[in-house]
Amino acid sequence: MNSEQTTNELNREQLQQKLNLESGQIDWSELQRHFARGAVIAVSPALDLVETAVKFSEDDRSSTIEVWLANGQIKRADDEHARHWNQNDTVFWAIVVAPWVLVQEQMLPTKNKPAS
Repeated sequence: MNSEQTTNELNREQLQQKLNLESGQIDWSELQRHFARGAVIAVSPALDLVETAVKFSEDDRSSTIEVWLANGQIKRADDEHARHWNQNDTVFWAIVVAPWVLVQEQMLPTKNKPAS
């Protein structure tokens, strides 16, 4: 392995760590303003959110991001997403990769509702 490869791997690892530390939970009420400006990207639970953020940071459009878009694994959030998220008070795991906010729905335990 040459020194350039080692540097690139370290930089990528540092980027992954940075993005991981910058990730966090957000609920729909906090996400709405980002949705309103068209900046929310819904990421499939099949993808690693941090790795997805790395690809966005690297601007890896020509290969990975385009494939994910074509496969529906990532998608700019639309009105259908908003209705679903609003009805379910959805909580997300999110990472900002300006100008985007990448989100994955969190699978929270369902609350036991008393019988009516």
